Amino acid sequence: ERSLRVLDGAVGVFCGVAGVEPQSASVWRQAAKYSVPVIAFVNKIDRPGADFPEVTRRINEELGANAVPIVLPVGVMEKFTSLIDLVGNTLLVFSTVDGRPGFEVQPIPPELADEAHKWRKNLIEKVSEADESLLEKYVSGVETTDEEIRAGLRKGTISRAIVPGLCGSSYKNIGVQHLLDAVI
Repeated sequence: ERSLRVLDGAVGVFCGVAGVEPQSASVWRQAAKYSVPVIAFVNKIDRPGADFPEVTRRINEELGANAVPIVLPVGVMEKFTSLIDLVGNTLLVFSTVDGRPGFEVQPIPPELADEAHKWRKNLIEKVSEADESLLEKYVSGVETTDEEIRAGLRKGTISRAIVPGLCGSSYKNIGVQHLLDAVI
């Protein structure tokens, strides 16, 4: 708890299968007590029974947060190798080359476009609720740029109005770089 008093921000790590566990809830309440901005990372998405949207729902319900997914997992278990970046509206395909993990940015495939559009619209709505200038654009029907979404996410995160939700598999190094980018 002493550490939370001096932190500029924190990353709440949740299990993709178990979701919000008692220790996570305790630390979350302590972070709220000291007004520490938080990013949520749902780990172990490659495991059987992992469910990112369900864990996000539980974070909102059990912790009273406003967790907003900014990525979506593509594939399950051993076929989980990609994320949809809802801010950049791209597909991130992870692989290992010469023993080094990396990812390639690709366009979102047509079969995933509708789902990505639905979740990106949700992201823009939530970010607009935390930023008046974006709310005006959203209500007017004006398209929001990626940079405006990032700025709105930053503003909403710092004010604790939004908790950006990311997911991945730290063991397979999927989504970790994107989490570090989100911290920055």
